[in-house]
Amino acid sequence: MSDRIRIDARRWWAGLVLLAAAAAAQAEVRPAAVPARQDEVGFSAMPSAASTASMTAAGADIVRVLLVADRETTLSSPVTARIEQLQLSLGATFSAGQILVGFDCQEARARLTMARAELAGAVEAHEGKIRMQGLEQASEVEVALAASAAAKARGQVELQKAQVAQCTIKAPWAGRVAKVHVRPHMSVTPGQPMVDLVKSGPLRLRLNAPSRMLVRLRVGSAFNVAIDETGRSYEARVMAVNSRVDPVSQTIELEAAVSKEHAELLPGMSGVADLGSLR
Repeated sequence: MSDRIRIDARRWWAGLVLLAAAAAAQAEVRPAAVPARQDEVGFSAMPSAASTASMTAAGADIVRVLLVADRETTLSSPVTARIEQLQLSLGATFSAGQILVGFDCQEARARLTMARAELAGAVEAHEGKIRMQGLEQASEVEVALAASAAAKARGQVELQKAQVAQCTIKAPWAGRVAKVHVRPHMSVTPGQPMVDLVKSGPLRLRLNAPSRMLVRLRVGSAFNVAIDETGRSYEARVMAVNSRVDPVSQTIELEAAVSKEHAELLPGMSGVADLGSLR
């Protein structure tokens, strides 16, 4: 039994030696790995200089844009008065010349009535002096003073008319209400903001383009712009190019306009302009 165990042990060791010898021979036959060249290791996974420049240029052609109204303004109170008429709400539309705000102007209208009465009296006095001068009962100085008084009264009438005209605020153009700062029956003072207005019509775009694109930028050039809020793309045209390049960012300010009016577009929306599509 012991002899058999010794024979098996010798066979196991012999097999192990044979396996080790075979592995050593295979290692000698296999060719050594050729070390990679520095240029292959360092640059094989990196894009070429041309492709890097093209990718950089493509990314630089996409710039952020902001939609702004063609015109917008804040109407302020020209007088000290109480608001009598205010039928505006947020987002409401209005037409050019429409009355937006009306004030309680009874006092101003009363002063206008008084000024007209004083003017009628001054004109009558002036005409009387002229008749008396014909009868040699009034001097030229008296006639001149009466004419001056009539002119002063006429000026007072015009002044009171101007103040009465300020009792209503009319829309300068057609548009929409962006914000209402006051309420009906509220007393306001001169210069106090009342309503923010935005003009209707195609919106404008503000953006900063890379200065290297100046050779392609022309007033009237068209490009595509994608608006984030709507998820749609629109055509826009360059309206103005700034006369100065920003030396820090190497960009130039542009102003463009959406080619057509789109009801879904609102001032304040933003998106991206593809200046690579300039045409």
